[in-house]
Amino acid sequence: MSEFAAAFDTTSKLLARRGMATASILWKLKRLFNVGSERELKRAIRKINMLAEDIIRQRRRLGFTSGHDLLSRFMCLVDDDDKFLRDIVISFLLAGRDTVASGLTSFFLLLSQNPYTVAAMRDEIAGVIKDGNEDAVNYEQLKEMHYVHAVLYESLRLFPPVQFDSKFCLEDDVLPDGTFVSKNTRVTYHPYAMGRMESIWGPDWGAFKPERWLRGGLFTPANLFNYPVFQGGQRVCLGKELALEEMKAVVVSVVLKFDVEVLQGALPLKFVPGLTATINGGLSARVSRRS
Repeated sequence: MSEFAAAFDTTSKLLARRGMATASILWKLKRLFNVGSERELKRAIRKINMLAEDIIRQRRRLGFTSGHDLLSRFMCLVDDDDKFLRDIVISFLLAGRDTVASGLTSFFLLLSQNPYTVAAMRDEIAGVIKDGNEDAVNYEQLKEMHYVHAVLYESLRLFPPVQFDSKFCLEDDVLPDGTFVSKNTRVTYHPYAMGRMESIWGPDWGAFKPERWLRGGLFTPANLFNYPVFQGGQRVCLGKELALEEMKAVVVSVVLKFDVEVLQGALPLKFVPGLTATINGGLSARVSRRS
């Protein structure tokens, strides 16, 4: 799995460089002659494919007909198309591994800078769990934590795991505001920049303010086209709810038992080129158990 992770990180970095290249002809020539970064990319993709196929073989050996994991469910439907199953494994890892890690990293960075928010979260969590088991918070309890949900959304507004994304127009089209988009045009949107636009979020756009998501104490989402962290329209992220509940479960378990102090202080963050927002050098923190 460590080899898989390294190959995944390499592929993400090199594909992002492709996307940011001012002239695509350069990487296309490298691919044609199999040199430099394109050769390295091909090697990393080969490693990813090999290990993904090994995961599928292991699942077959263990049996999948009674399994409840996502791969087993897909294999029950389509077990004779290894390429499809391989792509499913890679898609789930790409969508769920780096994005959740990125979202949780920036979340604890912002919590470290806002102790009032931590205290308010702990009050809400304690109120929901009451005399329950803190080690086994269930799905229904997570749904009741509106403030925790608001803190997550506010964190993702300022630090979306996917900072920019592009779509290509298959046919001539017209956007809702009347803008004509011709066939094969690349349209790029930038959730990181949009989360910092005064025209969308008002003059306090730079403030970490979970309360902006609450109405009468209940979480109220924004228009997805103003907040495209999970995309919008017919292309809303399929794993959106799973990712949010996964992050909430981690956050609740950590916040209840630990204090997280980020050590970078006020140093400006630098991101590594990649498909997801990864902080260069990681985020150093001191974690201490609460008494």
